[in-house]
Amino acid sequence: MGWMMTRRRCQSRRGASPFPTTCVTRVVQNDDMDQRISLITLGVRDLVRARAFYEALGWRSGTTNDDVVFFQAGGMVLALWDRTLLAEDSGVSDAGGWGGVTLAYNVASPRLVDDTLTDAARAGATIARAGAPTFWGGYSGVFVDPDGHPWEVAHNPDWPLDQEGRVHLP
Repeated sequence: MGWMMTRRRCQSRRGASPFPTTCVTRVVQNDDMDQRISLITLGVRDLVRARAFYEALGWRSGTTNDDVVFFQAGGMVLALWDRTLLAEDSGVSDAGGWGGVTLAYNVASPRLVDDTLTDAARAGATIARAGAPTFWGGYSGVFVDPDGHPWEVAHNPDWPLDQEGRVHLP
């Protein structure tokens, strides 16, 4: 569903609050799906190993559950879950190969591409492609996590990052 956000001022029982609070009311605008991703789940063979890998990269889990691990990743969530259970839950058969998806992590400079690839290798990743200039004018490399999920680490000078590290299309 597509949503149009409208704002209204919240009122306390005694009238307007001295500290204005913004309330959000959702109003259906149309039947289109919002253009966003809320969660990406990676199927993993060994949840303990996968969690340790991402934590070695500096990620912090908000999970105490032993069956699934969740990481807050900006405005979305990255989850790690048993690969067999994920395939079953998703209604697909797992052929065990690459699933046709590469994740990407954009950084502010070519040096940070190389630093991130070095950190990933120390944490147990395989470097599939060392950092190098690209045909599109940026600089990137690729690491593969212990479960075979490729991550491109890229600096794209045409896609500046905001203060929270989010990329916005020009």
